[in-house]
Amino acid sequence: MLYTIIKALHIIFMVSYFAGIFYLVRIFVYYKDTDEFAEEKKKILREQYTFMARRLWNIITVPAGVIMAVCGIVMIFLNTGLMKMPWFHVKLTFLIGLAVYHYWCWKKVLKLKELNGNTIETPNIKLRQANEIATFLLFLVVFTVILKSSVIEYWWQLIAGFFVLVFLIMMTVKLVNKNKKNK
Repeated sequence: MLYTIIKALHIIFMVSYFAGIFYLVRIFVYYKDTDEFAEEKKKILREQYTFMARRLWNIITVPAGVIMAVCGIVMIFLNTGLMKMPWFHVKLTFLIGLAVYHYWCWKKVLKLKELNGNTIETPNIKLRQANEIATFLLFLVVFTVILKSSVIEYWWQLIAGFFVLVFLIMMTVKLVNKNKKNK
């Protein structure tokens, strides 16, 4: 019963964490979108976006991520057999990717404060594409956990499907960005 409760908490805080990460990078995009605005409007919006990013990071994203990680570690201790499962090693590999992405987001949050209202050097399209990385990682982790050993057995079909998904999402981002520029 304890394991199931911890697992439920792990899932709840995973959802909260990803909600925070999804919205955080969106705030970076909105901040960059202000490049073309009049100075007064740009200043007001950039201050607000910086404030929102810091609050989101400190109040939702990091606490949810910590609780999610603690619950995950507790589940490993309660079920040590997980460490013997090949699919679980695949999941841990994807979580390392998530940790790298988390670090990138943290550096961007710190950079927003340092910018003091100046522009983000990262091009808009790169921020929009970076916004999809968390989606890809979420797909990879969820499919790995749900499919378990089938991930190992059907790895090449899953990789092919994943690349098709990545391609479709990236093309959609480019198309939306192109249509936005044409308006």
